[in-house]
Amino acid sequence: MRRLALAALLVATSMIAVAVVRYSAQPGKAKVKAALAKERPSPQTYTVAQRVEQYGGDVASRLRPAFSAANVTYPPHEVAYVAFKDKRQLQVYARNASSERWRFVKQYRVHAASGLAGPKLAEGDRQVPEGIYQAELLNPNSRFHLSIRLNYPNDFDRQMALRDKRSRLGGDIMIHGNAVSIGCLAMGDEGAEDLFILAAKVKRERIRIIVSPTDFRVGNATPLHDGPAWTGTLYKALRSELKQYPR
Repeated sequence: MRRLALAALLVATSMIAVAVVRYSAQPGKAKVKAALAKERPSPQTYTVAQRVEQYGGDVASRLRPAFSAANVTYPPHEVAYVAFKDKRQLQVYARNASSERWRFVKQYRVHAASGLAGPKLAEGDRQVPEGIYQAELLNPNSRFHLSIRLNYPNDFDRQMALRDKRSRLGGDIMIHGNAVSIGCLAMGDEGAEDLFILAAKVKRERIRIIVSPTDFRVGNATPLHDGPAWTGTLYKALRSELKQYPR
């Protein structure tokens, strides 16, 4: 019995030794990942036009009823995205001509928006900026499905930074899909599709993006903040801007 046990032990030891040798002969994790990466096809990239073709039909079916109810053609001449940080809401307004008044079309829930009330002051502060912006770029290949980049920092942001002697203001502030945010407005994928395709069908210079800490159209709404002295000037401008958009 002892001889049989000893023989079994020797066999088991030999098998372990062979396994160790075979494992040591395998490439490291980095090499394995590199090999797998070579075998995978490169991710497909899309143009804005291709995304419009891909999602345009679904978006039109979702948006046309709302535009029809607002008595605005789809796609419109101009569009405005009005976001309120405290309520986590983004409202869409549109009009058929610059001479017409803005009309409310639809409201979306903001799935995620990091930071508190108050303007964005520096790179890495995780604040969603506050101000009146334009659509600077449509990204059809965003990590977060689809995205619209704001022109943050705008002229006002730069002027106030110069006054405060601040630098490294940050950038790449987006309205995008998914539900995570580090200074951006995350709208969920379907919401991002609606906003992206609508923006793609309107010229960039005809897209306004207003980001406000609260809805200044409601009474004497005044958000709590520990911002710089010029924050009051910013909020006065936002209050005036919001008067154009009927609730």
